[in-house]
Order: sequence, then structure tokens, then C-alpha cells
Amino acid sequence: MTRAQRWTLVATVLASATVFLDATVVNVALPRIGRDLPHSIVGVLEGQTYVYAGYLLSLSSLLILAGALTDTYGRRRMFMLGLAAFGASSALCGLAPSLEVLVVLRVVQGIAGAFLVPGSLALIAAGFSGPLRGRAYGIWSGAAAGTTLLGPAVGGVLVDTISWRAAFLINIPIALIALYATWRHVPESRSDEPPAGFDWLGAIIVGIAVGGLSFGTIYDQQRDWHDPVAFVILAAGFLGTAVAPFYMARAPHPLIPLSLFKSHSFTTINISTLLIYGGLLASGYSQALFVQGTLGYTAAAAGLMFIPSGVLLTLLSPRFGTLAGRYGARPFLIVGPLLMTVACILYARVPATSAPWQLRPDVPSSLIPPASYLID
Repeated sequence: MTRAQRWTLVATVLASATVFLDATVVNVALPRIGRDLPHSIVGVLEGQTYVYAGYLLSLSSLLILAGALTDTYGRRRMFMLGLAAFGASSALCGLAPSLEVLVVLRVVQGIAGAFLVPGSLALIAAGFSGPLRGRAYGIWSGAAAGTTLLGPAVGGVLVDTISWRAAFLINIPIALIALYATWRHVPESRSDEPPAGFDWLGAIIVGIAVGGLSFGTIYDQQRDWHDPVAFVILAAGFLGTAVAPFYMARAPHPLIPLSLFKSHSFTTINISTLLIYGGLLASGYSQALFVQGTLGYTAAAAGLMFIPSGVLLTLLSPRFGTLAGRYGARPFLIVGPLLMTVACILYARVPATSAPWQLRPDVPSSLIPPASYLID
């Protein structure tokens, strides 16, 4: 591995780590954010939802657009732009004076993060070849899984020992190191094929569909489904959803080629992924609020609560992937969701009177969880 390749790997791993870290680190900080920040436009629970979902929504909805821009205008250039924007937005999130401002900054942070994930993979693809490329992807994937796993625990310790603002400010030195490594050691590269033309209108339609349905649902639910503005937003989302397939069928270079869905496997896997990971993210969000807001766990204890499932996910995923290749994916796509359903039902039965885990890093006796932690 050459010097440039090593630094490329360092830059891409650090950059993507911050993106994945911020997807989970904020979970355990939400209750403290809701208590500390003033708000005048949105309610506490509504604002907490926007802080969490706004980042993921802007991040996921712009990945395809960011990937196309990266190939067109230069992978190194767009990657550095994303790093600078992510670091700056993280700093502003850490200094946010109100809940409403934090919501807007989280959306901006997600937009910046959208350039880092495809940008990281593109730089690895351009800088590595043969077996080294597979090794680089493996290191990148392992780092992504590790940061996602450690996010709640790191966030909980930062919230309890420093402040919830530190959960955002920690991104600044990481982004600066990655930015320096990219500037000094990563060569510029572009796609070898000329761009066929990007479907800007398709991106707008998809954004209206996803954003309208998500934002409209959250907004109206917090107002007991009585606000006419929310119904206008929802109507825009439904209209975008209805128009999207007709537009994609006629666009010369559609954002989402409908021909992909002629494959039964492709369609089934995407629907399964949507339902499974939607359930996982929703469960993680609700658990963090429940154990802190209802059971009285500290932020650090709430973060450590996610460690067992994260460890099992990281250790067993490669093994089950191998088994799926040998026996087919169908048995695992049936058994896995069934086990998730049972686990969610059991979790819903955890009594609100369970003993809290008042974990404090500076109090050794509090490092042992109560018996109900293991029973629940």
C-alpha cells in the first residue's frame, strides 16, 4: 500500500466515521437537548424528532445527487467541500442557541454528510485496485460498523461528563484531520465516462415526496391532526409520490430507473431493507427517549444499552452473510424480521417502574447495572 493510498484510507475512514457517528450519537443527547434549549415554534418532542430525522432525511435523500456531482466536478474537490461543510455545520450545531436553529443546522449537516459517504467510496475505488481495493472496502466497512456501534456510548459519556454540545463539537478535529490528509495526499480523479446528464427534476420530485410525507406526518401528529398547513405538506408529499413513477418512466436519464424494479429480487430486497432498517432506527430513537425520560437512566447508561445488540450485529453479520450465500437469503429474511418483532413486543412490555441505571463515569460503584437491566 503506497503512502497516497494509506492517507486516502485515513481520510475516507475518518470522514465517513463522522457521518455514521452523528446518525447515532445524538440519540442519547436528545433528552438533554430538549431540556436545555429554548423553543418558540416547535414543541420539545417535535423538535427532538426533527433533530434526529432531519439529519437522516437530508443525508439519505441527497446521496444519489451527491454521487453524481462528485463524479462530474471531481471526487477530491467535492469530498473536501463536504468535509469543510460538515465540520462547520457541526461547530454551529454545538453552538446552537435554540431548538429551532439546531433543527435547521442538522439538516445542513446531513446535506454535507451526503457528499462524504459516496465521496469516500469513490476515492477508494479510484485509489485502489485488485485485492487492495477489497481490503480497503473491508477496513472502511468495519470502521463504519464500529462508529455506529460506539456512537450512543460515546455520546452518553460526552453528555454526562461535558455537555450535549460536545457530541457535535467532537466532529471538528476529526474533520480537520481528514481535510488536511485529503489536501496533502489524495489525488484528484473524475469518472472516465462523460456525464449523461443528471435528473435534477427527478431529484426535486423525490425530495418533495420524501420530505412532504415525513415532515407533514411529524408536524401534524404534534398538532393532533388539526393543522391545515400539515395537510397541505402531506398532499404535496402524496402528489410527489404519485407523480414520481410516471416521470421516471419518461425521463431520458431518470434518477431511479424503473427497469430495476422488473427484478423480483431487487424489489423484495429493497422493501425488506426499508422495513427492517426503518424498524431498527425507530426502535433506537424511541428506546433512547424511554430509558432516559421514563426510566431515569443517565445518558451514559442509555448509550451502553445499545452495545450488546451492536456487538452481536457486528460479529454475526459476516457469518450470516456466508450462510445466506450457501443456503439462500429467504430463510434469513423470514427468521430475522420475526425475531425483531418478538424483541419489540418484549421491549414494549418493560414496565415503566423498572429500576433506573444512574451510571456516572466518575462514580465507580455506579458502573454495575441494576438487576432489572439484564432482566428487562
